[in-house]
Amino acid sequence: MRRPFVISTGALALALLPAAVFAQTPAPAQPPAQPPAAAQPAAPDKPAAPALAFTTNAGLLLVQVKPDQAAVFEEMMTKLKTAFAGTQDAALKSQGAGIKVYKSSEPMQGNTLYVIVADPATPNTEYYPLQLLARMMTDDQKRLPETIEMFKKYNDVFAGVNKLNLTPVGGGM
Repeated sequence: MRRPFVISTGALALALLPAAVFAQTPAPAQPPAQPPAAAQPAAPDKPAAPALAFTTNAGLLLVQVKPDQAAVFEEMMTKLKTAFAGTQDAALKSQGAGIKVYKSSEPMQGNTLYVIVADPATPNTEYYPLQLLARMMTDDQKRLPETIEMFKKYNDVFAGVNKLNLTPVGGGM
């Protein structure tokens, strides 16, 4: 009687092992559900590490967007472009000048694919669209109910994000 219990318990533990391992591994490039500043304030003496940064002077983001959310993603990119144009922060303005967004004609894994080109990129600087948008808002703007709803809406568009750090070869041709 005890043996079937031990065997079934062992089988259950083996079956749940991948779920336990996956739960401990943070999903790369998952956006926050609300504005980052409202989620957890960073320690004042140490700035938070970027959620999505390039280590080279050029990079690509392959952003998979749920097929029914393409218009919402494009709305978010328009808001981001407007925020870059209106910022008084010279570093952000420079960063925004190097960003171009393209929509692929071909889907990726059934999702709409967008390619975000950062050239030049600013190494070790945040490039996650939601984080950038939040960075260019005031604390009061981040707390507005409509802003919180906007971030929830934008957060739901992502099906996946892949990052490529790029280095020129062949003399940069």
